[in-house]
Amino acid sequence: MSLTRIHNLSISLDGFATGEPQSADAPFGHAGERLHEWMFGTRFWDASGTAGVDNAFAERHSHGIGAEIMGANKFGPPGWQDDPGWKGWWGPNPPFHTPTFVLTHHQRPSMEMEGGTTFHFLDAAPAEALETARQAADGQDVRLGGGATVVRDFLAGGLVDHMHLVQVPIVLGRGVRIWDGLEALEDAYDVEAVSSPSGVTHLTFTRKAAS
Repeated sequence: MSLTRIHNLSISLDGFATGEPQSADAPFGHAGERLHEWMFGTRFWDASGTAGVDNAFAERHSHGIGAEIMGANKFGPPGWQDDPGWKGWWGPNPPFHTPTFVLTHHQRPSMEMEGGTTFHFLDAAPAEALETARQAADGQDVRLGGGATVVRDFLAGGLVDHMHLVQVPIVLGRGVRIWDGLEALEDAYDVEAVSSPSGVTHLTFTRKAAS
């Protein structure tokens, strides 16, 4: 069976994966771009970037992925559901290149974009959405793209096989936290930590094999 994977999900020292308030001008609220500066310097993001440890982790994002699931707040700012012309943050050629399932209570027709991305809009519980995405992935893995609330819901449901978090040395104080309600999550995973010269720590959670 295909795996459910999370990659390059940046969090602050106090566990926030986004700041507030989110808007069309501030996708990550008061966090701005601070959570993702580690990635901007990598070859994964920019051909002139570095090829160090940050790049090695970042580029795993794309390998073996056949479908993506994301939450409504990753697809657009509050109120995008009322704008029939909204097609996401990423322009005509989004970076997913697979069927991409947006979890929302406001369904709309699927949107085929350039580069192989087709957005489908689902009103479904995590397990049901994952089954739909797996069928579309055709044997490849499913990437869970966030945001934090969706990731937390899938973790709470025991639906995540591999998770790569990047702990960034900033304190946000407010926003959407990843860990709330997930006490003792680490018991179900093998956890590895790798520090980077950029100041971030890469945390990898791999589900333990059933005994």
